Amino acid sequence: MSSMERLEQASVEYADATKRAQEARARLMDAIVQAARDGVRQIQIVRATGYTREAIRQICANAGLTEDPSRS
Repeated sequence: MSSMERLEQASVEYADATKRAQEARARLMDAIVQAARDGVRQIQIVRATGYTREAIRQICANAGLTEDPSRS
């Protein structure tokens, strides 16, 4: 396999991996929002995802949750 073929193959593999990562991130964001709507405590979401409390708050706010239901 030539250097150009390896480069092209690596580029295609990278594009595929990027797409899969973006799709997985979208599923994670949806799961975070749904967990918050279902009343899962913010600290539990933080522990499960590794995200900070502020990141969880921003994700929920971006999804239209004006107040974190898990904190009420």
